[in-house]
Amino acid sequence: MGFFNKIFSGSTEDKDRKTLPWIQLTALEQLQEIEIKSNTKTQVIFKHSTRCGISRMVLKQFEADFYLTEDHLDLYFLDLLNYRDISNEIATKFKVLHESPQLLVIKDGEAVAYESHGGINSLELSNLI
Repeated sequence: MGFFNKIFSGSTEDKDRKTLPWIQLTALEQLQEIEIKSNTKTQVIFKHSTRCGISRMVLKQFEADFYLTEDHLDLYFLDLLNYRDISNEIATKFKVLHESPQLLVIKDGEAVAYESHGGINSLELSNLI
């Protein structure tokens, strides 16, 4: 019966995923806030392409492995297809070449680490807090 439930009721994979404390990055003004807040708390930006299978796979793995809390860092999510202007400004402001998917760690107003594709899940965030 479980097999048929999976086929007809949709994937249980999405239902079983844990929800992270994502802050949606939808306005250029938020980049100024991220820069300021990074002086007292680590800020992380995840740039995701909603049409890319690799990006979706990396995001799912990131969410599955994530173990930190809001006490450790703020976690921003950027849908770069809908907010490409913000993605471009991130590249300029934090001096990081645009890639997708991409994760940036911001401290003291600067990108102290960044990775793309499979490297995202190799990045040990706990060492960067």
